[in-house]
Amino acid sequence: MYTQSFNVPDADAKPGTPLKAVPHDAALQAHFDAVVDADGKIEPRDWMPDAYRKTLVRQISQHAHSEIVGMLPEGNWISRAPSLKRKAILVAKVQDEGGHGLYLYSAAETLGTSRDQMFEALHSGKAKYSSIFNYPTLTWADVGVVGWLVDGAAIMNQIPLCRCSFGPYARAMIRVCKEESFHQRQGYEALLTMMQGTEEQKAMVQDAVNRWWWKCLAMFGPPDADSPNSVQGMRWGIKRISNDDLRQKFVDATVPQAEVLGVTLPDPDLKWNEARGHHDHGQIDWDEFWAVVNGDGPCNKERLATRVKAWNDGAWVRDAALAHAARQQARAMKEAA
Repeated sequence: MYTQSFNVPDADAKPGTPLKAVPHDAALQAHFDAVVDADGKIEPRDWMPDAYRKTLVRQISQHAHSEIVGMLPEGNWISRAPSLKRKAILVAKVQDEGGHGLYLYSAAETLGTSRDQMFEALHSGKAKYSSIFNYPTLTWADVGVVGWLVDGAAIMNQIPLCRCSFGPYARAMIRVCKEESFHQRQGYEALLTMMQGTEEQKAMVQDAVNRWWWKCLAMFGPPDADSPNSVQGMRWGIKRISNDDLRQKFVDATVPQAEVLGVTLPDPDLKWNEARGHHDHGQIDWDEFWAVVNGDGPCNKERLATRVKAWNDGAWVRDAALAHAARQQARAMKEAA
């Protein structure tokens, strides 16, 4: 879901401390539990446990941050797209990602956290975004692989969020998932085109797959045994499917797509397990995953610096918009008087 919110502790929490639901009122808590148990929706004005609210703010804001930061690796290729068609598709996709961020910031704001607070948390490094965006897009094939694998993994994560217990988040995700489906398909189609080209183009695609495959498997978060917060998230109806089950679904769906594409997934242990009815796969490098999550990835500093610069450079636009709104309000009040 473009976030490791269930797997990364709060800045003020001790490592390994699981989330706790602390009821404030037995009747209110009972009503909340009944709605969640009935697969109903909790709305912004409804009573909710503080831990539920805090978890949602963290998850939705980190999801929004991931959409915004996720514009950067692909935006890097807009001016170098190989054709007008590819440029138009990529511009549309990057624009979509910006829109997803805005939907999600709006959903998080209904929980009482301002957008300025969320941006401050991102720019200070307190809030996280998906580790996948801290890797560079080295070739045009990377853009296709990001669409196929990264967005494919995101869709696998995000579709269950359409049934999230928090209404604004669930409703926002319906449109997000429709657009992410387009992103995944355009990435795969771009790769199919390259795989029908020269040997150099085919090698470029295979190289990109080799570099992104394991990083995409890590997107689903650590094994269930190492993700203690997921249990509470599933109890609240925020998270619907465990990390390991989502990862398995992604692997099973991607293997036949790779066969059609004509690429080899870089895992010698990848094979069909008849007894399980699923594909087995090799071990993920979790040390690398956590290093990137904690700020030691190839592009962590670059990505954050770019976002901070964009925020600072846009200060005059925000100031102008506020000044214009103030004048409009003053004019309306004067006319009403």
